[in-house]
Amino acid sequence: MTDFRLFADAMFEPAMEGTTVLSGPNGSGKTTVLEAVAFLGSQRSFRGAPRDAMVRGGCERGYVRGELNDAGRKVTVETELTRGPGESRAQVNRQRARRADLAAAVPVTVFSPEDLAVVQGGPAARRGLLDDALASLDRRAATALEDTDRALRQRGALLRQAGGRSTTEIEATLDVWDERLAKAATILVEARRDLLEELAPLTADAYGALANISGVVNVRLQYEQSWEGPFEVALAERRREDLRRGATTAGPHRDDMAVELEGRDSRVQASQGEQRCLALALRLGVHHLLTKRLGRPPILLLDDVFSELDPDRSRALVRELPPGQSLLSTAVPLPAGMDVALVVDVRELGS
Repeated sequence: MTDFRLFADAMFEPAMEGTTVLSGPNGSGKTTVLEAVAFLGSQRSFRGAPRDAMVRGGCERGYVRGELNDAGRKVTVETELTRGPGESRAQVNRQRARRADLAAAVPVTVFSPEDLAVVQGGPAARRGLLDDALASLDRRAATALEDTDRALRQRGALLRQAGGRSTTEIEATLDVWDERLAKAATILVEARRDLLEELAPLTADAYGALANISGVVNVRLQYEQSWEGPFEVALAERRREDLRRGATTAGPHRDDMAVELEGRDSRVQASQGEQRCLALALRLGVHHLLTKRLGRPPILLLDDVFSELDPDRSRALVRELPPGQSLLSTAVPLPAGMDVALVVDVRELGS
């Protein structure tokens, strides 16, 4: 890490197998190290922070570089963050990389206190869970996600530039972006739906294990689309409204996922304990699915997750995690019986 958050220059080497525990007082950078690892694979902060917030104060750029061992093959991932406009740059083995390339090179699963937002919060957290999983699981969907984001940015800029006016030139340019957006969005939404169908039973099994329920648990994950009919038709019908608002009012960026537990809407009808358990179960479901598809478990990042769980659920979470490489920060004692391969004091990582 170079000029990343509070670190001017720091290097970190975890154990190749088992759990590496990051120790140190609050504010010393434990979560920042996990955030840097996750950023290598996802190009975003699991804390929901903007790019500017991850660049060290007084600096214009920050860098995160990782060397990974993939079945004996060395893989180098390099990312650059910049302040202001423009996208972060990323490379895998010195080649410019897209999101799917990064997710394949650094597959990660993150558990953090912010996970409760997946159940309690707005749609963005739920879309993020799906899209992060798709980036590692489905290259075609990951490409469609990038293309969708790009088309939405370009279309949005054009709508704002139009200032509510419609000219022949604006209409022609909107036709181009609508076609590109509709093509990419259709692929993305189909992949999200397929993922939910596969994820629901895994989430139900994980919930039962975490909550110590021996019977069948009914968890339903339902995709909620923000338009009806073919997307290109919806875009055409909403064009006048989009011009008036200066924004795209329907699309994958406004879709949501309904999460039901035993027939109840978990967002408003589940207790906080049930919501927390369900949020963990969703993460576990994704982790098991990635492990199954990739043939090995992703790098597991656990950010102070045990402080939010009672001892029984902490032990259940540890039991449910497949073996592999784990990086853990915690402010409370670890669950009984959890093996530790290495303990690292983050205050000794660098300047």
